[in-house]
Amino acid sequence: MPILALMLNATIWGLSWWPFRQFESAGMHPLWTTVIMYLLSWVVVMATQRGAMAEWWRSPGLWLVTLAAGVTNTAFNWGVATGDVVRVVLLFYLMPLWAVLLARLILKEPLTAMAGLRIALALGGAMAVLAPAGGGWPVPSSLPDALGLIGGMTFALNNVMLRRESARSPGARALAMFTGGVLVAGVSAASMAGVGLAPWPWLPGAVWLLPLAGMALLFFISNLSLQYGAARLPANLTAVVMLTEVPVAAGSALLLGGGTLDGKTALGGGAILAAALLAALEHRRA
Repeated sequence: MPILALMLNATIWGLSWWPFRQFESAGMHPLWTTVIMYLLSWVVVMATQRGAMAEWWRSPGLWLVTLAAGVTNTAFNWGVATGDVVRVVLLFYLMPLWAVLLARLILKEPLTAMAGLRIALALGGAMAVLAPAGGGWPVPSSLPDALGLIGGMTFALNNVMLRRESARSPGARALAMFTGGVLVAGVSAASMAGVGLAPWPWLPGAVWLLPLAGMALLFFISNLSLQYGAARLPANLTAVVMLTEVPVAAGSALLLGGGTLDGKTALGGGAILAAALLAALEHRRA
């Protein structure tokens, strides 16, 4: 059951790009969809976890979790809704590279030979994915590519900070993450709408409220599944199972026209996934 729960979480996230695009085509910017999606979870946590808000307020470390989780969801959801899903997801999963560096900086974890190999694999994969077809520097060539990279960085920061704040209650940690999803996406969307770079939240009819509520419920279930599975499995197994998101996102994008896969992207993606698998192997040995 814990493995199935994690696979459900990864599958929902791997397919999330499609409903985000449907709402965007109807006039709802992905950031407004993110706000509504996380608002349900935020309300449930506030209603059921008494004392979580006070604990969050007293814990500066959880404020950083709030910021990291908010930027992660803002960047990832915006990126997959507007860019090549395959590239965005692969660049997002450079997370193990950033996790090594942040764990060294924040948790004072040693840099091992295995960590060095992971860094080399991840960097090589990123260079292959980002390499322009006509030659040039391997840098993000579009906003969605940059959002994928930023999302992976902040996801690594979120995970490292959650480890550092492991003594906090699950309710306070969950509230920090959901608050970030609402606040960061909301402030970003309102700022862009205020200067005309994005529309204010709008849907063409009330009938759209039903799938919007269904999407919010699915992501609430997804988060419950993640907490259930991750609490009952070793960290290395959790990391491997969560990689299910990559083939789900890539396969669905290729089938439904949300992305493409050329030789260099496939090669780079293989190296990035290998780095993630090595991270799981290193945790198992530890």
